[in-house]
Amino acid sequence: MSDATAGSAPDLGRITTEVADDHILEIGIDRCHKLNGFTPEMMAQLVDAYTRLDEDPDLWVGVLYAWGSHFTAGLDLPRFAARMAGGERSSQQRGMVDPTALGRACRKPIVTAVKGITYTLGIELMLAGDIVVAADDCRFSQLEPLRGIHATGGATIRFVERGGWGNAMYHLLTSDEFDAGEAHRIGLVQEVVAAGAELDRARELARKICEGAPLAVQATKESSARYLAEGQEAAIAAFSATQAKLAATDDFREGFASFREKRPPRFTGR
Repeated sequence: MSDATAGSAPDLGRITTEVADDHILEIGIDRCHKLNGFTPEMMAQLVDAYTRLDEDPDLWVGVLYAWGSHFTAGLDLPRFAARMAGGERSSQQRGMVDPTALGRACRKPIVTAVKGITYTLGIELMLAGDIVVAADDCRFSQLEPLRGIHATGGATIRFVERGGWGNAMYHLLTSDEFDAGEAHRIGLVQEVVAAGAELDRARELARKICEGAPLAVQATKESSARYLAEGQEAAIAAFSATQAKLAATDDFREGFASFREKRPPRFTGR
């Protein structure tokens, strides 16, 4: 089922959404004639798509990708200048999911397929998700200092988390362009595949995640996020209550039944 976001003028771009395999929401970035550079209108639509993924119990996993040859060149800066000067973040103002996960984060796993030019916001979007598949033609750069600003979509945090201080400073301070091999070496991406295969591989991983009980998958992501935000003691302290909650679900009973009966489980998210 495809339900591409309507009402956008062609020059403003759009975010498309499509439900695949019943439980996967595929979210597409579409402004190909401008290297998928983001407009405020596209960002608002992306917020809507992520909020839909988060709130719809029938959607278990998201796949973020781009139309055309490139993931995104980042923000179309002239269109964001006034908002940036005012410190505005649309997702925070509306209380909706923040695609950069700096405000309200999506509870569902997100697999991101990147290709070609993946600059600034593109890196921040992929790092705000959970698993990244990169085409071998990727070109990454966090070049905000060359524009007189610094990254505010999470790069200064997640580069350090995933790549360590030295690797983060190497790329953040030099604003250099680096390839998929380097992104994989420092942990920004999890797999590198031949250009053109990245979306299929992301879809494959999303389907694999859907084999698990969705509430258990969400609890797993939540536990790891709690560890990063609050530390080990907080993560441990939440184990028992979360496990008890999961043990009261239909999916817990189905998981045990499928184990006893030696068959694949049929989870429902309840």
